[in-house]
Amino acid sequence: MWNLQPTLVGRIVRLEPLARRHRDGLLAVAGDERIWEHWSFDPARSEADFDAWLEHCEAEAEAGREGHFATVLQASGEPVGSTSFCTVCEEDRGIEIGWTWLAPAAWGSGANTEAKFLQLRYAFETLGCIRVQWDTYARNARSRAALERLGATFEGIWRNYSIRRADGTKVDSAFYSVTDDEWPAVRTRLSERLAEA
Repeated sequence: MWNLQPTLVGRIVRLEPLARRHRDGLLAVAGDERIWEHWSFDPARSEADFDAWLEHCEAEAEAGREGHFATVLQASGEPVGSTSFCTVCEEDRGIEIGWTWLAPAAWGSGANTEAKFLQLRYAFETLGCIRVQWDTYARNARSRAALERLGATFEGIWRNYSIRRADGTKVDSAFYSVTDDEWPAVRTRLSERLAEA
């Protein structure tokens, strides 16, 4: 069975297995509504909602179905967001990177780029994945642009893929992926971007 929650260490961030010790730090940076604009729910709407989200993440990780991380700045040791491994298909050697959020103060800092690099490297070079995918709201221009900058391949739109719990609206999803054949070029591209960060 895959280890979905290793500690992944970079220069800008480290991804630590999401735990109760991260709760207060994450809650303190989660209040900006822009973070949750393209999520099906807003975990930061209340402390109870945030705790329910954290408990769900812990339960899924404990069951081995998903892996959730706190994105922690190396310089300060402060958490600035979270990211996850989900939609795990160990038999077919595929995994999804998702449920990523980052405090706006860390946008453009290289934190998200390095977090994705660390997750991709782990997926391809440790787990032996042949495919890593992302599913983002089709209207989420910021996320889609970030995926394209990573070098992910756009695969298409799945119409009415989900329902937004906050208001019941139907959501189209845009799917992106990187395959094992593409990983060496994507790795080089990301390494060059991170060297400039």
